[in-house]
Amino acid sequence: MTDEEFAVFYAQAVRRLTGQLYVMTGDFHEAQDVVQEAFARAWAQRHRIDADRGPEAWVRTVAWRLAVSRWRRIVRGQRAWRRRGDATAGGEPDPATVDLAAALRRMPARQRQCAALYYVCDLTVEQTAVETGLSAGTVKTHLSRARAKLALYLNDHAPAVEDRDA
Repeated sequence: MTDEEFAVFYAQAVRRLTGQLYVMTGDFHEAQDVVQEAFARAWAQRHRIDADRGPEAWVRTVAWRLAVSRWRRIVRGQRAWRRRGDATAGGEPDPATVDLAAALRRMPARQRQCAALYYVCDLTVEQTAVETGLSAGTVKTHLSRARAKLALYLNDHAPAVEDRDA
């Protein structure tokens, strides 16, 4: 991919990818950060990235992996604070203010990722399977469970206890 092709690709894809990662992560600023970092990494690899083989999927995958890595670091930090016994470690936002993003955040990461790729990014089940490294059947299972949970969460019949990421 030439410098000019990359510039066009960036201009066309940055807002779409940021929106997709926002839905996948539930945090707009985090989505902006990981998408920009993924584009920086893509820029460094631009001569090896084939424009015909889906550079957008490459950037989205890198951004998702960056988000997961950051999330894991945060979770480890929170666990360390809890072990320390720090009373200032806060809990989650009030679940009474549930909207779509909050409902997605309540789902396990794989379900949230599959739902975002399928419904927001308009990928097929097969494309979602390739991008996540899961089988098509597993993707279908995650999508079915995600739909059921979204219906439950968005109808305010959800239990107060949030699911843990699996």
